[in-house]
Amino acid sequence: MDLSLNYYFAVVQRVLGLLLMIFSTSMLVPMVMGLAYGDGEADAFAIGFVITLFTGLVTWLPVRHVRRELKIRDGFLVVVLFWLVLSLFGAVPLYLAERPDISVTDAVFEAVSGLTTTGATVLVGLDTLPHAVLFWRQLLHWMGGMGIIVLAVAVLPMLGVGGMQLYRAETPGPIKDSKLTPRIRETAKALWYLYLSLTALCALVFWLAGMSVFDSVSHGFSAIATGGFSNHDLSLGHHDDAIIEIAAIVAMVVGSISFGMHFAVWRSANPLTYWRDSETRTFLLMVVGATTLGSIVLLVAGTYVSLPNAVIKSMFQVVSIGTTTGFTTTDYSLWPSFLPMFLLLGSFVGGCAGSTTGGMKVVRFILLAKQGTREISRLVHPNAEIPIKMGGKVIPDRVIQAVWGFFAVYITVFVVMFLVLLATGLDELTAFSAVAASINNLGPGLGEVSSNMASLPGIAKWVLCMAMLLGRLEIFTLLVILTPAFWRR
Repeated sequence: MDLSLNYYFAVVQRVLGLLLMIFSTSMLVPMVMGLAYGDGEADAFAIGFVITLFTGLVTWLPVRHVRRELKIRDGFLVVVLFWLVLSLFGAVPLYLAERPDISVTDAVFEAVSGLTTTGATVLVGLDTLPHAVLFWRQLLHWMGGMGIIVLAVAVLPMLGVGGMQLYRAETPGPIKDSKLTPRIRETAKALWYLYLSLTALCALVFWLAGMSVFDSVSHGFSAIATGGFSNHDLSLGHHDDAIIEIAAIVAMVVGSISFGMHFAVWRSANPLTYWRDSETRTFLLMVVGATTLGSIVLLVAGTYVSLPNAVIKSMFQVVSIGTTTGFTTTDYSLWPSFLPMFLLLGSFVGGCAGSTTGGMKVVRFILLAKQGTREISRLVHPNAEIPIKMGGKVIPDRVIQAVWGFFAVYITVFVVMFLVLLATGLDELTAFSAVAASINNLGPGLGEVSSNMASLPGIAKWVLCMAMLLGRLEIFTLLVILTPAFWRR
């Protein structure tokens, strides 16, 4: 390895060490929570904090004097390495805890699911687990929701490390060059102030609706992050309260709209800005349409006899599954007709680009539909120049090509993982829904994984961990570092 390559990795190593030390401090919160409630497991988080901090320090110290602006390749490598390492260290306190008593595989699965805001769980008996463990799961959701990298780029410039490349690698969606403010540090701050404010407001509403302080904060973390973890085995169905369900619906919708759009609305003080945005408008219309269809099916089948009840239940699951949050108030896998599969397939769309949701994002499907329409028009007018527009702006062909490429790779990865899970002995429905729930960062599936994924074989859980990471980093960010071209000088 030549000097330049050593120097190249030293820069990445320095950033990774800094980020790991920052992450270690988050373990102090559940440690304090464990001490406050006195139900155990504070020691597990104290040990996890020491291990993570020490590892970050040892990683950072040898290269602390290295100074070089991060390039695009550096950004991708740091993001991928950090998410992989973060998942492993996030699993440490879960593995060390006496309750739950879980394997390394299950601890890593739970940590990956939390950080990627997937919400799939291998834990049962959530209602009896220590508060420290429950809060750590929710905190992982919250940090993963906007991306710990976005938080880091607000801090790292003060330490001499630029952040635009990290922001571009982390932010979900097909168009990643737009910024809310001229400077990346200010952009990251704006995103997190907005994220923090919406989380606090959501927690307050949950508390006013009747949740305990602990539950309201925990579910506020999970709802805005569109994560889906809950402190109860029955999820939000534990509370059996229509007001809480409505509050959760609003919170999930808010988390599913681009935070750039939220910022634009706040800055313009005009809520109509939401409706003027084609992606947000399409997303809201899809929710209304799916809710209407679901309500009709539930009423006709006699699952619910009251129209308001059918509408609320239908809207809750449409929003929860469609936004890849994964909260439940009932076992939707038992709903009649095509509804369970209809909802699961809706998770492939997800929410808006720039939101905390998973899936392929609404904007990509809009562009795919427009491209399909253009190709049909070209059959009639082969020589016509037909631009694709969104919001009155012409979309460059390179973006359209990137969307098609993303779609093709997404489906290919899905099929490969689906076949691998079938090879482990799972039935078709369970394997299909498990991969869909993981790569779309959804959480609950169908078949054996409708409530949790504890029964899956170990190899299947590791495959699904990879699916969750691929989904959270939108496929290309993770796959790009595996290409020979990435490593060429």
